[in-house]
Amino acid sequence: MFCTYAKIIYICGAKILKKLKLRKFSTMKYTKMTAQEAAMLIENGNTISVSGFTNHGTPRVVTGALAERAEAEHAAGHEFKVSLFTGALTNEFVDEALAKAHALDRRMPFQGSPAMRAGINGGEINYFDMHLSVVGQYVRYGFLGKIDFCIIEALDINDDGEIVLSGGIGCVDTYAQVADKIIVELNSAYDARIKGMHDIYTPATPPHRREIPIYEPQDRIGSPVLKVDPKKVVAVVDCYYKYGVKPFSPVDDVTAQLGKNVAKFLTRELREGRIPAEFLPLQSGVGNVSNAILRELQNADEIPPFKIYTEVLQDQVIELIDQGRCTYASSGALALSEDVYEKVMENIEFYKQHIVLRPYEISNHPEVVRRLGIVAINTALEADIFGNVNSTHVMGTKMMNGVGGAADFARNAYISIFICPSVAKGGAISAIVPYVSHVDSSEHSVMVIITEQGIADLRGKSPRQRAECIIENCAHPSYRPLLREYLKQMDGQAAHTPISLQHAFSFHKEFMKSGDMHNTSFE
Repeated sequence: MFCTYAKIIYICGAKILKKLKLRKFSTMKYTKMTAQEAAMLIENGNTISVSGFTNHGTPRVVTGALAERAEAEHAAGHEFKVSLFTGALTNEFVDEALAKAHALDRRMPFQGSPAMRAGINGGEINYFDMHLSVVGQYVRYGFLGKIDFCIIEALDINDDGEIVLSGGIGCVDTYAQVADKIIVELNSAYDARIKGMHDIYTPATPPHRREIPIYEPQDRIGSPVLKVDPKKVVAVVDCYYKYGVKPFSPVDDVTAQLGKNVAKFLTRELREGRIPAEFLPLQSGVGNVSNAILRELQNADEIPPFKIYTEVLQDQVIELIDQGRCTYASSGALALSEDVYEKVMENIEFYKQHIVLRPYEISNHPEVVRRLGIVAINTALEADIFGNVNSTHVMGTKMMNGVGGAADFARNAYISIFICPSVAKGGAISAIVPYVSHVDSSEHSVMVIITEQGIADLRGKSPRQRAECIIENCAHPSYRPLLREYLKQMDGQAAHTPISLQHAFSFHKEFMKSGDMHNTSFE
């Protein structure tokens, strides 16, 4: 059962807290509760929101206790479900615990939990996927209904309601603003000296909205603390927990080659004057592929030191900063392994001069992305020969994680790049298909596709030209004959985009039938 596991993992309660010698916080004003007491404030049918983005900044003791309570309510024959709005990815004590406890009705905007994924694809959880840049404004405009509680992981809070956040912000500025009540988890495991790395800014609501005055990634426009209404803070829970983020696994040959191809493309653009000599800010996602790309850029001698404007920073960025290859990084969250986070905190004053953390409504905002001229690099599950990208749905029906911020950047980037390995499942799946099974970023937002096989520059090309370019440069050699055969079916037909309605999903149907796309036939 989750409840037993949770008690082993997190530590709270007055007696244990005394033994841990938790540091003294700035507040004496708020009602102190245990996690279990705070969870009892939440009622069936409530909508709860949480701070953070990835493990960093995401609460866990109150949601863990809420999962225990849901299991107990269900065992007693009572209905108990809540709706959950998050920053994006959370941790095992939010998405995983609540999904396993069958405690969720609605969920948005992005997730990465196996149990959550099972609940979504099984029809139990009503998941609505959203571009991260619009979550805050949709909530403030009232499009998504009322929020009853906002649960915030904090490193400190004073009596005026000024909260020091940790390494992840997400959408907490909006959630805290609109929620009826706030529960604060005061986490003693991390140092509040991170204060000053944050830049909390929330745009005004139309018709009073103004431009977002960010003209360089290092520009600061908001507050170093999250300011909340002290009257809304109904509980403060003292706790101690580490995020426990592990380093990414070593880069394999495929991801290494992907990184080299991205570096090759950017070097060529710089050499030919399509990227200015001082270079442009980069955006890159999270994972092994992104790590490989950053590592290759670290070693690309022709590319000058650069800045990063993205939604999540991972370990490789810290290494780039240490070596002077990255001069400044703006993000919505840290996604650092435990060792690297400790390294940052040991030299926090230095890193404050090179890193700023913002709500993702700002880190992903189309206005800023376009103004700064971001070079966006995002991952795809699959891409079709016309340049459409699927980044969310397996075989068109099963949700993987969500669209996240990829399209926020892709639609507005100076150059929009999508990357993926050319095959999956030992070669049984081709990532380059006749037509994607789900469209997240259309051909109009995709300029370049890169696999370990090569680079397809789609700028200025017609649909048929794009198809030929992608097949030749990005598809795995074992799938190129099949893709050419598919395209040949439309020879001689009057069609701007040569899509065969009869065979557009033949690759997917064959995989569902035999388990290997190589067996596809167009008869």
